[in-house]
Order: sequence, then structure tokens, then C-alpha cells
Amino acid sequence: MDKFDRIFALHQCFDGRRTVLQIEDIQQHLACGRATAYRLMDVLRDQLGAPLVKDPETGGFLYDRKTSGHLYELPGLWFSAAELQALVVFQRLLHSLEPGLLDAHLAPLAARIDKLLAHRHLNLGGVEERIRVLGAAARPTGDAFRGVASATLQRRRLKFAYHSRGRDQHTERQVSPQRLVHYRDNWYLDAWDHVRDALRSFSIDRIRNATETPEPAREIPAAQLDEHFASAYGIFAGKANKVAVLRFSRERARWVADERWHPEQTGQFLTDGRYELRIPYRDARELVMDILRHGADVEVTEPKELRQEVLEQLQRASDQYRANIATSPATTARQ
Repeated sequence: MDKFDRIFALHQCFDGRRTVLQIEDIQQHLACGRATAYRLMDVLRDQLGAPLVKDPETGGFLYDRKTSGHLYELPGLWFSAAELQALVVFQRLLHSLEPGLLDAHLAPLAARIDKLLAHRHLNLGGVEERIRVLGAAARPTGDAFRGVASATLQRRRLKFAYHSRGRDQHTERQVSPQRLVHYRDNWYLDAWDHVRDALRSFSIDRIRNATETPEPAREIPAAQLDEHFASAYGIFAGKANKVAVLRFSRERARWVADERWHPEQTGQFLTDGRYELRIPYRDARELVMDILRHGADVEVTEPKELRQEVLEQLQRASDQYRANIATSPATTARQ
């Protein structure tokens, strides 16, 4: 540890502690010699104003809160080297999730972190080349995110215009925001819809003209939100009422056995090396897409209607490819 890390660690030793610390314990915790430990305590007490005193009876040290009358905090921003590294990683991850989303608001903090890194001589330059987050099919969040996030955090109702992709309809909504959800590289708002008088999920990139109102948001218990949004499969809400049974080939089992498709899934290896996965669901649309990406390495065994739906999708895809092959110029020339 360098001097800053040791001062921070020394403060943590005394912070919240009511019993004394002997000099030997301080040396061991800071991994330093006796003289260094005393110098660090001098800095903490004399330069940083910590209420550090020596107990006359035991010869140990502690924070004297009876005299100071309050809990002591280090002045300014104090971070250990590990915490600064974590902040830099977090900043990079957030930027990768949605470039420019909160850059203007985080710029002052980023500048302060850069100064701390330079002052501490921590070589964390080029972090953008060391951390990569690769998204897939991410949609631009749009201008509504900040307003939606503010209303969610401030517990205020929200008015907005919404365009539903599925129905291709434009509607006016008034909602009580409950949660922001980042799912498969896109942002969603889980909310109580006062127009529909029910819980709904909204894709934030389809929200327009979001306006926060002074009315307090209706609070929905966390257990009710989890039951409604997390019980079913994927982004489709509602309590799960069916269980899909999928069997994966021995080759694909090595990957699928470590994947989490649903919080309440169960799985087991079969005697022939295949892997059986049981997944609760309500709406099969997203589940079918995930099943199809495994191609011939997965078989739906239950329920019958899900098996039939996957079979029909595969047959339509096969018919489409066969039709394209039959009408391609190369095939026509051979005929």
C-alpha cells in the first residue's frame, strides 16, 4: 500500500470502533513498521483533523467521539487504489452500455477521478482498450431516458406518448414508474399504467414527450413486481403458468448447463449425457426465439403446444429456403 491507501485503511481501522487498537495491531493491519504507523497517525490527527487519541490506561489508540461529538469522516474524496480501479471500470461499462447516456452528468466526476489517478500515479490509461462490452441488437435509448430515470428515482408520476411496435399504435399514457430495467442491451420501464389500471412494461426508446408531474407515484410492493415481471419468461410479463422442458445434445449441454435462462429454472444431466432444462413461462414468443437459435441441438419435449409452435417455425423456415433454392438462377440454369 502507498501512503494514501494506508491513511484510508488507518481511518477504517478506527471508524465505528469503540475499543482501542494497540500499535502492533495497527502495524499488522497496515503492513508497515512502527515508525511508519506513528507517522501515519500524526498525519491523520494533525493534518486531517481526526479525533485520534491515546488511551492512558492501555496505551492503545481510538477515535474520541465523546469530545468531538460526531462521527469523523475523511475530508474530500478518498478512495483506495482498488476502489479507484472499480470506479474506472464502472465508468467504462456504463459508457459501453449506452454511449453518451449520462456523459454530461458524469463528466465532473470523471475529471475528478482522472486527477486522483494522476495524483496517485496509478497507471490506468487506455482503459477503453482493456475493457470491451459487446452488445447485440441494441436500440438507441433516445431523449426520454433522463426524464424517465428522474421520475423513477424521485417517485413522481410520468406522462408520455407511446408507440407500440407490436400493435403499431400511438397512445397517451400516465404511469407511476417502478423500475428501470436493462435487458438484452435495451432499456425498459416497469410501471403502473393509470390508463390501463395495471402493470405494464414500456420500451424507453418508444417513449416521446415524457413529462414528470407533481403527483406522487403509486407504490407497488416489490414482491408484486417480481411476481408479475420476473415470473414469466423474458420481457413478457404475467405470472408463469406453463413449464417448458428442453433437452439439449451432449455437445451443447456443456454450455447450457452453465446458462441462466430464468430465475426459477431447474436442470439436470440425463444418463445419455444430454441436459434437460425446465423453464417457467407464460408467453412463448421470446422463448421460441431462444430455442430456435440452438437449432438441431435442442428438442422441446413439453408442452405439446410449444413443441408444435417450434416445429411450425422450423417448417416455415425450411419451406422458405427450399423455395428460394428452387427459384434461384443457378437452379433454373441446371434445369
